[in-house]
Amino acid sequence: MTVSSSIHSRITGTGSYLPPRRVSNADFAAELAQRGIETSDQWIVERTGIRARHFAAPDVASSDLATHAARHALEAAGVTADQIDLIIVATSTPDMIFPSTACLVQQKLGVHGCAAFDVQAVCSGFVYALTVADSMIKAGAARKALVIGAEVFSRILDFNDRTTCVLFGDGAGAVVLEASDRPGLLASELHADGRHVGILCTPGTVAGGQVLGDPLLKMDGQAVFKLAVGVLESVARSVLEKAGRTEADIDWLIPHQANIRIMQGTAKKLKLPLDKLVVTVDEHGNTSAASIPLALDHAVRGGRIRPGDTVMLEGVGGGFTWGAVLLDL
Repeated sequence: MTVSSSIHSRITGTGSYLPPRRVSNADFAAELAQRGIETSDQWIVERTGIRARHFAAPDVASSDLATHAARHALEAAGVTADQIDLIIVATSTPDMIFPSTACLVQQKLGVHGCAAFDVQAVCSGFVYALTVADSMIKAGAARKALVIGAEVFSRILDFNDRTTCVLFGDGAGAVVLEASDRPGLLASELHADGRHVGILCTPGTVAGGQVLGDPLLKMDGQAVFKLAVGVLESVARSVLEKAGRTEADIDWLIPHQANIRIMQGTAKKLKLPLDKLVVTVDEHGNTSAASIPLALDHAVRGGRIRPGDTVMLEGVGGGFTWGAVLLDL
């Protein structure tokens, strides 16, 4: 989406939060061995690049992680919670059926009155949410937005399936997006193809107070891999064209942190050196909608991404959904 307007939006602060419990591959392998499931650090690293992930405590929900990340982003932006007039939370693991996780975050921040809602596009969720917030700011419907990705995927994992349970982790990332007279978000594009719903899904439904069907995540890894590399390249090129930029203008590529091979494959297709690729999947695992803002905050606070840098954000996930945002920080 490219909106012609004298109002622009810029990211003015980033934040993130990981639950304290870090589970290394060796720890995970030991836990799975008690279930009679064999895996190892080498097996996981070779296939995914993941070395560890964080799991939330049983009494910690997505809104708790989101609130921590939001506070860090607000502090970085020099903005107080009562100045926010829009909260969007991207999550596939909400606290409740309703109300939205965004409303719960609003309550935990001690504010009220501003618009608050969730976006559900699985691992593309943050890109979707950021695009929606950008559009609302450019339309004059908001001035300062909190955009958050938060997940507790550990709640929907099948710990008897080593091909999926080792991939995911919990966490949250957030940005403050503010109206500006200078362009920040340059262009974005969102897509979905419902023909591929079966390759990555959690098929259970709720009825009569019970979960009907299978409440755990299912994934066809090979099918996801093949689709992901192709769509991530095409959407990145389309967004660059909309923004009047080229691959050479990208200072940093932050794709959804799912699998190091998908990430490196996308960078190579865009002819970007791997040192321009922000990687956190090794320590965070796949945190779904939280992965991009987590990686962004990690790189900003680590001093790699600096004001003035041009960053490409890309997400791909169940739905099948995908999208990209090009921005100047």
